[in-house]
Amino acid sequence: MKLHIIKRVVPLILLINLLTSICLADQKTEKLPESFVYVDEIIPEIEIELRYYTSHNFVGERIDGYLKAKCILTEEAANALKKVQQELKPFGLGLKIFDAYRPQQAVDHFVRWAENLVDTRMKEEFYPNVKKENLFEDDYIDARSSHSRGSTVDVTIVSLRSDTPDKELDMGSSFDFFGQESWPHHPDISTSQRVHRMLLQILMKKHGLEPYPKEWWHFTLQNEPFPETYFNFPIQ
Repeated sequence: MKLHIIKRVVPLILLINLLTSICLADQKTEKLPESFVYVDEIIPEIEIELRYYTSHNFVGERIDGYLKAKCILTEEAANALKKVQQELKPFGLGLKIFDAYRPQQAVDHFVRWAENLVDTRMKEEFYPNVKKENLFEDDYIDARSSHSRGSTVDVTIVSLRSDTPDKELDMGSSFDFFGQESWPHHPDISTSQRVHRMLLQILMKKHGLEPYPKEWWHFTLQNEPFPETYFNFPIQ
């Protein structure tokens, strides 16, 4: 009888050890590198719409490395965004993030897509006036992105009022639109659109987030902690 008990207990112990090791492996996989944080843990009320986790982007499919709809930044960049959010909140406004940390494998995915001149399924929405073969030359696609350093973010301003039909403020062009219309100081937009862009730029710059001259939504932390490091851990 004791022999039967031992035979039953040993497999049970092995099963418990196996399950424990799987759980620990999952925890290890999901642990962020030091100095990185999940943005919603720093700014719980912030809106997040990670476009590259969806098919609604200029490629037309989910991008490599976006395994979950998790928004990641360095702690320093997240805290800077928190200050911007706090300034907007009394006016019934807030931030919405389209992209933050971007693994190098995602950038590689963009490069492969840009080299495939046959795939133009999203041209009408995202680059109607730009030839795909010119995307590298015109600096829309590059082999490296500041997003991979963890302190660059793509954002807009939204209304927090529940009775507002279109929560995003009108910035004069959509996120990730390839064209001069997306340049922050493009002249051929309405007064209200210029005011919205100016508000975003003033607040982001006030808290150390510098704009990119060809995208109104793109900002990089001035004193980023990893200025020379391009990370490739997946978003999960």
